[in-house]
Amino acid sequence: MNRSPRTQGPPCLDAQPSARGEDDDLERIVGSIGLKVFSLRKSMGLSLQQLAERSDVSAAAIHKIEQGGMVPTITTLLKIAGALGRPASFFVEEDGGREDFVVLTPAEETRPVYTSHRGITLSSISGPYARFMLAGARATVTAGASSGKKPMQHPGEELVHVTEGVLEFSIAGQAYRVRAGDTLHFRGDQPHSWRNPGDADAHAVWMALRPQ
Repeated sequence: MNRSPRTQGPPCLDAQPSARGEDDDLERIVGSIGLKVFSLRKSMGLSLQQLAERSDVSAAAIHKIEQGGMVPTITTLLKIAGALGRPASFFVEEDGGREDFVVLTPAEETRPVYTSHRGITLSSISGPYARFMLAGARATVTAGASSGKKPMQHPGEELVHVTEGVLEFSIAGQAYRVRAGDTLHFRGDQPHSWRNPGDADAHAVWMALRPQ
């Protein structure tokens, strides 16, 4: 895969943008900081409180940063980066060029997508969320895993194509059993939940369309 990485300094240290395109670039960079913090924290098995203790940044502040509700100062970013074992530049780097509108994901590439649900592993097959409305992942759901007792609701749509095993969905009170080769497409604003009722892992291609 041909890529030409372009590294930018933290947005607050950059010169004032001279065009709207540069404004958009900065918005994308800032918008990705929280996701990177969240992903690294989860991959290291750290709770918010544990990262707070390591970084000397409050758990409440870290949560706001992860949710995109707060842009960290340089000092805060340096503390969090140090606690996660990454340079601060990691959180503000962005690929440029054709990847602005085209992203190729090779079969062997693994880019974990972290979720609060237990028993499901997601590997992204789509471009950065900040640039695209459609997000997709290869999903592995362990036997007995579920999304929990409380149904989920959100804007947009989901499409799940099961490639191995079986998944069971409840959507607006209706049960759907999705086997290998089956595809389920539903609106996210309907109360929904999922589980793996089988004795083996289930594998699926899981797509989500979220309006921007």
